[in-house]
Amino acid sequence: MLTRLIIETPGQGLHEITDRVAGAVEAGADALALDRSGLCTVFIRHTSASLTIQENADPSARRDLERWLNRLVPERDPLYTHTAEGDDDMPSHVKAILTCTSIAIPIDGGRLALGTWQGVYLWEHRRAAHRRTVLVHVGP
Repeated sequence: MLTRLIIETPGQGLHEITDRVAGAVEAGADALALDRSGLCTVFIRHTSASLTIQENADPSARRDLERWLNRLVPERDPLYTHTAEGDDDMPSHVKAILTCTSIAIPIDGGRLALGTWQGVYLWEHRRAAHRRTVLVHVGP
């Protein structure tokens, strides 16, 4: 079963979408094997945002990751020529290729088999608010 999620991001940063993905798994439970196991594949349809599984307990971990990635891929690097949409245009594309546009999560007992401190995040690499489309596929 395929579910399309529309995620409104307020701007750059890690935005948790675990509950939305878990809801798609619950809605797609009929597509699972008899033991309610399977695989959830999450895919973002954009080139300037990405997905990650990361700690969801301490917000400082997300802030540190954001600062680290911004230091690794700075804006206004003279190397960039693709700047049509602003200083964060090319850096957002570089950040997306360094991270993930899709992730796979096992489903166990009808639930995402995430660890205790793990959450699913949409990582917005642009500074402005965006409307992002995330596809969630649930299957045996």
